[in-house]
Amino acid sequence: MRLLDTPPGAAREIGASMRLFVSGSAPLPAQVLEDFRTLFGHAILERYGMTETLMNISNPYTGGRRPGTVGLPLPGVSVKLIEGELYVRGPNVFPGYWKREEATRAAFVDGYFRTGDIAVRSAAGYYMLPGRKSDLIISGGFNIYPREIEEFLEEQEGVAEAAVAGTADQARGEVPVAYLVVRDGFDQARVEAACREKLASFKMPRRFVLVDKLPRTALGKIQKNKLPAISDQPSS
Repeated sequence: MRLLDTPPGAAREIGASMRLFVSGSAPLPAQVLEDFRTLFGHAILERYGMTETLMNISNPYTGGRRPGTVGLPLPGVSVKLIEGELYVRGPNVFPGYWKREEATRAAFVDGYFRTGDIAVRSAAGYYMLPGRKSDLIISGGFNIYPREIEEFLEEQEGVAEAAVAGTADQARGEVPVAYLVVRDGFDQARVEAACREKLASFKMPRRFVLVDKLPRTALGKIQKNKLPAISDQPSS
């Protein structure tokens, strides 16, 4: 995201001397990949791994890198989906948590490690990760995956970054709230209108909260538990 602020001339110079750009640790929005390709002349290679497993899935080094996907299982890695959750097995997977036998037992099913990530497999075998099971918002009986809304918001003019989280609601249990980092050209009314037009009604963020930056870990993952409490924000 920060590299997209590079002036076009400098970006072309950097791109001309680079062999590869790789993205991981947090989902890469499809719009960011396309904007990066335009600016630097490179298609970022996105892949998927975990501390417990090293690398599991990757877009190909040579061949089609598909925006919005983490690619195909690496050689020797077995992948399956159980109720939408991604399970992996292979020589890359760790044997267990240090001195935490109960946590280890809970983490494995028939030799497969439970990643906690929700995944979808395309007909071509590429995997997409809508989000973590822990990020799932259940609103009025509907399942909402924040990443879908976040990527749509980041396609809108004036929106630099977006994070969507659930907040308690008496009628629906939870409702989505959007936290936005904005730039010049942002028009909240226009963004809200685009959401109403393109998103299902239950996916429509109930509030839009503007923040200076999104809280992230050192590896770039958004820390949604550190987003401002909704009660502290004025109504939008």
